Amino acid sequence: MKLIMKTEFDDLRLNPNHQYQTDSNGDKQVVKIYCGELLIAKKTKLKKSIRYFGVKNYQQYLSEHYN
Repeated sequence: MKLIMKTEFDDLRLNPNHQYQTDSNGDKQVVKIYCGELLIAKKTKLKKSIRYFGVKNYQQYLSEHYN
């Protein structure tokens, strides 16, 4: 996975074709976005550090017309 922009992560999360899940453990929070069974992006938040990651070809999932 590689770093992506917050706006791209939000586009993936708000896409009605994708599902997301949130896990919290102490100070660490992880949000994972799935397209079907495939993990396509995740956000990690540790204290004040927030990072957004996407799979290699995450741009193809930005479109709402993805099948």
